[in-house]
Amino acid sequence: MMKRKKHLWIAVLIPAILLFFILRFTLFYIRSDGFSGLSMLLPILLLCFILFAIGMSASFAAWVYMDCKKRGDDPILWTLVIIIATPFIGLLIYFLRRPEIKRSCPACGHRISLRAKYCEECGAQITTNKEVYENMANKKTHHLGLIIAGTICMVLAVLCLTGFIVTAATGNGVNSDVTSNERIWNMGVITNNRDAYVNGVWNLDFRHASDGFVEEVTMSIHDPEKEYLHADITCGNIPKGSSLTLWLVQDDTVRSVDVTSLSEPLEYSLAEFAEGDIFVRLQINGVEDVNSEISIR
Repeated sequence: MMKRKKHLWIAVLIPAILLFFILRFTLFYIRSDGFSGLSMLLPILLLCFILFAIGMSASFAAWVYMDCKKRGDDPILWTLVIIIATPFIGLLIYFLRRPEIKRSCPACGHRISLRAKYCEECGAQITTNKEVYENMANKKTHHLGLIIAGTICMVLAVLCLTGFIVTAATGNGVNSDVTSNERIWNMGVITNNRDAYVNGVWNLDFRHASDGFVEEVTMSIHDPEKEYLHADITCGNIPKGSSLTLWLVQDDTVRSVDVTSLSEPLEYSLAEFAEGDIFVRLQINGVEDVNSEISIR
């Protein structure tokens, strides 16, 4: 009964970790309006990497658990170390302080080395029998299946991660066309940014971004003849050759406006567009310290 309770937390922890990553993946999918503009190969590779990484951690953690029990160490503590510190760091720490296999003193029960001739606790003389010699001579790795499973998962995880990085870096299957009717996926970075779309108002502030970086939001047009796009945008630092471009994209209708140096808020008529959703995008090329507020009124 006690043995079942000791293993119960493992049976609960591993599915819980798996469920956590799957939920995060699902929430990202929902919040991102699916994976529009992105080849399905990329999310599949990322999901496979996560699953294989979990499998690797679980296999190596299970092996350490068994090894700790064999050596009389704390199995739960070291299993948690492997999971939290990642298998690479956790296994390194474990092997650096891995205790030797011990046996009980026949006189007092104190754990002593297999090679000990006297008990360090009670001083009793220890006779090394044939069974002890066999244990000392046995060099086979226990639970080899866990090591093999962990190694296979590690190789597959590395392959999936490499495939994801190479595919993303080369731009294959990643939409970066600012005039596209699908979501834009950026490979660059944006720093110190605040991006919020609340009650029909899009606020985007940032310090710096990679050249060509695109931020976007989907807005709704209800009455094209009467509504207009309101954009209050200021650029604190405009290096030579830099620009900030506002893009409006709806099906085949694409319009762009240079909003790098607005002297007053922009009021852009939406009469060219139809009722429905429209992509509103800011394409960043070198400008810094930008504050913007964009809405349809």
